[in-house]
Amino acid sequence: MHNALVGKRVLITQATEFMGPVLCDVFAEQGADIIANTDDLVEPNTAARIVRDAGPIDVLVANLALKAPTTPAMEVTESEWRRVFAALVDPLPRLVSAVLPNMMSRRSGKVLVIGSASALRGMKRTSTYSAARGAQLAYVQAVGVELAPHHVQVNAIAQNFVDNPTYFPPELQANPRFQERLAREVPLGRLVSAREDAQFAAYLCSSAADCFVGQVFPVCGGWVGR
Repeated sequence: MHNALVGKRVLITQATEFMGPVLCDVFAEQGADIIANTDDLVEPNTAARIVRDAGPIDVLVANLALKAPTTPAMEVTESEWRRVFAALVDPLPRLVSAVLPNMMSRRSGKVLVIGSASALRGMKRTSTYSAARGAQLAYVQAVGVELAPHHVQVNAIAQNFVDNPTYFPPELQANPRFQERLAREVPLGRLVSAREDAQFAAYLCSSAADCFVGQVFPVCGGWVGR
């Protein structure tokens, strides 16, 4: 792609976390005007405020992240469940509701959720996190088909084994046990690079991807079995 996002105003949430930094870099390289927001989205009124402050936007990238708890299912507390959903799920409809009036009136707009493939594959000791990520993907599928007639495309990337500082920090990548896990579970034998993932995200936010609605795209480097 070259200059695929020229003239597009793009709001990226949690811009310093998860995929935020590389998304900002790659989208800017593609010509986008970036609004990089770093506000905590847990407070219910924050989503509407940051959208209002951003002004009219063409693309919302809902980049939502939280360190995944590793609590056994029978020990998950009500507070853990609410904390994870408050960070990963609750902000999503607030953000979408805030951007929709302008997008629907213009009959043009895109929403891309940066999610997790933990919702697509059973993983031990991640029941809370996987449930929240699954809720994100179900929301995208439902809202995507609802908004398609308004020419607003809503899609998601469900990723795992993608290089990022939130879930795969350098110290983890340097751990021999993690390297053995990569060799065992990921056919590529490596993490998907941050730029590879961000370039795919840029494509999905470009006019070349107007045909995709309510889709969940796994970006995982491939899994071996379950």
